[in-house]
Amino acid sequence: MKFFVDTADVAAIKELNDLGMVDGVTTNPSLILKSGRDIAEVTKEICDLVDGPVSAEVVAEKADDMIREGKHLAKIAENITVKVPLTWDGLKACRVLSDEGYMVNVTLCFSAAQALLAAKAGATFISPFIGRLDDINLDGMDLIADIREIYDNYGYETEILAASIRSVSHITDAAKIGADVITAPPSVIKAMANHVLTDKGLAQFNADWAQTGQKIG
Repeated sequence: MKFFVDTADVAAIKELNDLGMVDGVTTNPSLILKSGRDIAEVTKEICDLVDGPVSAEVVAEKADDMIREGKHLAKIAENITVKVPLTWDGLKACRVLSDEGYMVNVTLCFSAAQALLAAKAGATFISPFIGRLDDINLDGMDLIADIREIYDNYGYETEILAASIRSVSHITDAAKIGADVITAPPSVIKAMANHVLTDKGLAQFNADWAQTGQKIG
């Protein structure tokens, strides 16, 4: 499974990237706002830092404007993935951009029917939002499973990018179902290393070692 980091925080990306935990990055207007930086500047810095795809999102609502914005964003770096919303205009933009050789991430997917349309429109990635479905008492993992089944049935090459990841269990469940990629905040990815029994065991080892009175090195 590929790990994308859902942030525009360059320092956080660098920490994970140095550990080999970053296969790509996703950003959106909200994350750019949170960074407090110019979109072109921070996106270029992220693209220079990581080798994989970096999603940069259009803000237009009409297809022609999305295409124009997407091409502008793609000029920032060769590893830019243009991010468009799963609307009819977004699908039109996806078709044009993908036909012209741009990577496209179709975002805000909440149904298998939407995911099927995105694949047929040539999307590089489809981003189903797990957490937001959970928020309205639907199981986001059911959507991942449905998309996986449909894509496998017909050999679609669009990669399933599980988004709106809120917890470690979201990541492991998506991995078991067969999502190609997850994108999560740095804090959730780092939380994967945590377990209460690891902490308990380490505390016991340290206490026992202190009683030996020994040092290493």
